[in-house]
Amino acid sequence: MSAEILTALTSLFSNLPHWLATILISMLPIAELRGGIPVAIGIYHFTPLNAYVLAVIGNFLPVIPLLLFLEPVSNYLRKYRLWDKFFNWLFSRTHRTHNKRFEKYGTLALALFVAVPLPVTGAWTGCAAAFVFGIKFKHSLLAITAGILLAGIIVTIVTTGIKTIL
Repeated sequence: MSAEILTALTSLFSNLPHWLATILISMLPIAELRGGIPVAIGIYHFTPLNAYVLAVIGNFLPVIPLLLFLEPVSNYLRKYRLWDKFFNWLFSRTHRTHNKRFEKYGTLALALFVAVPLPVTGAWTGCAAAFVFGIKFKHSLLAITAGILLAGIIVTIVTTGIKTIL
């Protein structure tokens, strides 16, 4: 995540308590905990454990609503030709490029996908992938939660350095 984006996010939430700003930054699809933890440790001077807990909470908060409402919203929007074309394109492209991995590894693939701290991975995209591949709510929730917890550990270690954690 670029320093400019993190600076913009901290200034956006500058009037809020730092703990709340960390949660809100971690809720955003452009940052998630990949942005929340570095901000909490580097700018707000939280301990790694406090940063981890707040960022994981923030990253998790949108998961249940996303898992519950992506399908109904998609179904509603598909009534319109433009959106129907978009979703047909999205689903066919996603199935074509990722279906073999999800079929082979299932929810483990979803957890690892969410855990990888790279752009365009994370809880938001994991929820979309769970929806597109029709992974059941319970399995999606467990996999995405595991991915968030693992991603938080990885980002905290990268942010603080392995010596600080040990």
